[in-house]
Amino acid sequence: MKNSHPHQRGFTLLEIIVVVFILSILVALVAPRIIGRTDDARITDAKLQIKNFEMALKLFKLDNGFYPETQQGLETLVEKPTTGRIPAKYREGGYLEQKKIPADPWGNPYIFVSPGLHGDFDIISLGADGKEGGEGKDGDIKNWDMQ
Repeated sequence: MKNSHPHQRGFTLLEIIVVVFILSILVALVAPRIIGRTDDARITDAKLQIKNFEMALKLFKLDNGFYPETQQGLETLVEKPTTGRIPAKYREGGYLEQKKIPADPWGNPYIFVSPGLHGDFDIISLGADGKEGGEGKDGDIKNWDMQ
């Protein structure tokens, strides 16, 4: 019985090593740029989430005439509070589409203070390090100090 593909040929070990070497060089050059962009994307995501909270809080106030208290927290945007000042005209279904309060992009809870020290309310993400202060990816993202 004859082989149906007499000229069939595979890759040599040397060819495979060369391809792997070239791919590893590409990864070494491209990966740092992608990793740096990940931090930028997380910062942008945190700012967008904070803006969404601000909009939802303003809608809450339009309906009820006041902002939630610090103790009630941002959870007031997804579930009618049962303690503190109870809103009389709470919107059925809450004020956020996703029906939950997401953690910041680094997995930490947002800090909510109402009344705030810098306005009606303060919303803060502590950045990548989860600690107050810092710069770059570790810097705090504050609703009153966003551009």
